[in-house]
Amino acid sequence: MATRNLKTGSNKPTRFSLALEKTARQILAHVRRRERLPTRRLVLPNEVDVRRIRVQVRMSQAEFARAFCINPRTLQEWEQGRRKPDATTRAYLAVIAKNRDAVLNALA
Repeated sequence: MATRNLKTGSNKPTRFSLALEKTARQILAHVRRRERLPTRRLVLPNEVDVRRIRVQVRMSQAEFARAFCINPRTLQEWEQGRRKPDATTRAYLAVIAKNRDAVLNALA
């Protein structure tokens, strides 16, 4: 498949377009059950101690909420047990607990 490189005007495919095409072919083969791609299963705990994570990263509620784009009231309700974080948020909190600096860098 010929693609035009917009920067150079060349019909020579770029490394990115070749990689993208290869990945698309792998996904299609996987969907058609011709190729098995590696998968990873994530197991998240049903319960998460948000306060423990916040204390572990040495932040006040206000600092934690501001740094990680969490509504302060929601954070309070999680810590007091009136509400529970959903699965996506539990995954986000697990990443914060594991590597706070990486999350802060990504959000900067």
